[in-house]
Amino acid sequence: MARVAFLGLGVMGFPMAGHLAAAGHEVTVWNRSPAKAEAWAARHKGRVAATAREAAEGAEFVMACVGNDDDLRQVCLGEAGAFAGMGKGAVFVDHTTVSAAVTRQLSALAVEAGLGFVDAPVSGGQAGAESGQLSVMCGGTQDDYARAESVIAAYAKICKLMGPSGAGQLAKMCNQIAIAGLVQGLSESLHFAEKAGLSIPEVVEVISQGAAGSWQMQNRHQTMAENHFDFGFAVDWMRKDLGICLATADETGASLPVTALVDQFYKEVQAMGGGRWDTSSLIARLRR
Repeated sequence: MARVAFLGLGVMGFPMAGHLAAAGHEVTVWNRSPAKAEAWAARHKGRVAATAREAAEGAEFVMACVGNDDDLRQVCLGEAGAFAGMGKGAVFVDHTTVSAAVTRQLSALAVEAGLGFVDAPVSGGQAGAESGQLSVMCGGTQDDYARAESVIAAYAKICKLMGPSGAGQLAKMCNQIAIAGLVQGLSESLHFAEKAGLSIPEVVEVISQGAAGSWQMQNRHQTMAENHFDFGFAVDWMRKDLGICLATADETGASLPVTALVDQFYKEVQAMGGGRWDTSSLIARLRR
């Protein structure tokens, strides 16, 4: 078992840190709003730290799951940042979905300080975090990854090294690109079924057994039919992720016409007041 710090206790980080404690790791948590950290400690066995640096002191692994590039920089750098508290040889594991550019920048700084660094964004949403069944795509050195893999296993159903620093973030972009087009297609399919006078449950029962079947269809068709979206991965976060995808596509020369279009559809959902709705809320704009 390892000494682990977990930074960021949102809808993903809270249960992920809980799985680490349940697996027997010695866990110290930190969160920007201390109340969440105290709530976590009341439910799980572990210690609360006042700063990211304090949480990282003495930890073999420091896991982070925060909001965006700027949040990650603040958590890592500065006098109160995690890097300042980590001992040489400790490994920083970043579960935040951020740009590959900030990942490479922070990885280089970690190496200069004698630290390991693994970018390890996750897929599976809140449900996957709570059940410990996340897909984790990683970037970094083989040695750093090999050390971190057994700790990440506490909340992963699959964990894979995709390449050097930044490769995990690039793989997560592939994930979000695939989801964006899929959810739009599912939204249009269910909307068409409604307009055609068909039963959504019956349509899904049939088509989900063929080539149209997907996780989104299986897990979201009922709530989409009921116009129920106050759960899951928020539209605001999806737009953040798609913005990263589109910016990276400009850098690499990739063409993402469907992703760019769906990003604008999510912008319309935000304008409808749905920034915190689940990403399956794309169907709501079709029903207006």
